[in-house]
Amino acid sequence: MSKPSDNPADPFKKALAEATKVMANDAELTVSYSVDPSGMSGDSMRLPQVSRRMTRDEVMLARGTADALALNRRYHNGQTHARYAPQGEMARDLYEAMETARCEAMGARDMPGTAGNIDAKIAHEASRRGYDQCKQPSDAPLSVAAGYLIRHLATGRDMPEAAANVMDLWRPFIEDQAGVTLDDLQETLSDQSKFAKFARQIIKDLGYGDQLGDDPDQLDEDQEDEAEEGADEDQDPDSTGSDDSDEQEAEGSPEQSQEDQQDAAQAQVSMDDMADQEMGDEAEMPEGEAPLEPPAPQPVSDADPNYQVFLSDHDEEIAAEDLADPVELERLRAYLDQQLEPLKGAVSRLANKLQRRLQAQQNRSWEFDREEGILDAGRLARVVANPTTPLSFKVEKDTEFRDTVVTLLIDNSGSMRGRPISIAAICADVLARTLERCNVKVEILGFTTRAWKGGQAREAWLNAGRPQTPGRLNDLRHIVYKRADAPWRRTRPNLGLMMKEGLLKENIDGEALEWAHRRMVGRHEARKILMVISDGAPVDDSTLSVNPANYLEKHLRDVIAMVERRRAVELLAIGIGHDVTRYYDRAVTITDVEQLAGAMTEQLAALFDSDPRARARMIGIRKAG
Repeated sequence: MSKPSDNPADPFKKALAEATKVMANDAELTVSYSVDPSGMSGDSMRLPQVSRRMTRDEVMLARGTADALALNRRYHNGQTHARYAPQGEMARDLYEAMETARCEAMGARDMPGTAGNIDAKIAHEASRRGYDQCKQPSDAPLSVAAGYLIRHLATGRDMPEAAANVMDLWRPFIEDQAGVTLDDLQETLSDQSKFAKFARQIIKDLGYGDQLGDDPDQLDEDQEDEAEEGADEDQDPDSTGSDDSDEQEAEGSPEQSQEDQQDAAQAQVSMDDMADQEMGDEAEMPEGEAPLEPPAPQPVSDADPNYQVFLSDHDEEIAAEDLADPVELERLRAYLDQQLEPLKGAVSRLANKLQRRLQAQQNRSWEFDREEGILDAGRLARVVANPTTPLSFKVEKDTEFRDTVVTLLIDNSGSMRGRPISIAAICADVLARTLERCNVKVEILGFTTRAWKGGQAREAWLNAGRPQTPGRLNDLRHIVYKRADAPWRRTRPNLGLMMKEGLLKENIDGEALEWAHRRMVGRHEARKILMVISDGAPVDDSTLSVNPANYLEKHLRDVIAMVERRRAVELLAIGIGHDVTRYYDRAVTITDVEQLAGAMTEQLAALFDSDPRARARMIGIRKAG
């Protein structure tokens, strides 16, 4: 017999897994619990980890996530979804959010118990992303608000407070643009194909019809027409014109199925809509009303509304493991380990120093009037007079480290090639392992571009006739080497990717810093530290050749000012061979790997001090010898 588990959460996990399989109608489904982000991968489902304490928030989040994923598994058809999926990024986000809301609404109708669980999940995610702090529509994604509104209208349930805030900010705009289409919501919920067409119409109403791509139903009709014409030609090779074919089709029309007639009617409606759209400028509008305009595009940057990007369609945010196969990552990691070998002792020293610094930030507190513990010096006279006096002891309260997350944002530009990128990778490796030992979560990100001297964005600019001051003219590549919730041992090989030949190209620091800041703001930890590892100023030849010379540098300074002004994240920097104090207020410069251990031990610990007066000094370390 197997030994029974001593983890009190195990019975709950097992029961939830079995219930999830039943709800998903999939007995072969594998359910696991992990600190990695929840989701589905084939026949495997990952749910949030549930600790031994089994707090109410943990239990509700696990149940809500399980219900949401199970309902998606039960009611969602991947082929139908892909058939109607839009091409543009914004349209696709709206389409995905509305389909998720449909599956959850179907579950709430057929299995009412799931509604409350999913509400808890939505509340957790909305609060974690800071939706309760949004003050205007531009602060929140339109796609998220649309998904919330669809679920609210389909179920009639009030949304959790943070989610309702986002929904209410965008609701007047959505209902003004797509109110007529929303009236058909209830009739389409049960049929995914009908709902997909409904969602595409919503996207068109909201002003993103240009991102929908071709209508799959119209394409099918065209293909059927071509096939029928080909069949007619094969059967009647002596046919001399289209008139005979038209007459034959007219004669055969009574035999058409009802479905074909409906499809033809839909095609005619679609053509009429297109004609109406082309005549939009000539259409008569009621007096005093202006034609409905697509929503104004949101600013590219929260720090500088005037910062422009000519084309962002080819930007990518990608995991490190997707840029190289596992064998290559292991080989590159082995190369990095060779350079890390002399610095193993630094890990222990740095860990001890950082741990002491974190402990020093805690407020020590005591519980008095206890019958046992440490003798209370304030009651010493009373104890001397009468040693049997009770309640003369004190006990120190148990305290935990302040919940902290650290993001390392590493410059992956071509100027870092060689020794600088090795130093940066070693810094990330040492810091990540050290902070993990101190119970501090660490995220490691990298930033570069997909091409030298402009990529597809520059090609589009050239094809557009080289308009003046186009803004950023390159395709971004933002790399996730390690997620904050992923343990270091699982992502260890990823850091070797920085040694990959051809990875390092241009660097656009401002957008990368803003990207990392957005990721951090959405997290729940009480303290957030963002550390940038870079070798100096942002440089992209394609952008700087057609914009002011300080275009990227000004944006970087604006982003830094925004981050420091909002104070949600503490911003620090390490300069690799270059002085970065002209940009960052709290910074340290490292120029040689032989001195890395001493520099990090003496200087980096101070960067975790919450006292703003205890700022790290910029130091220049000369090469040994």
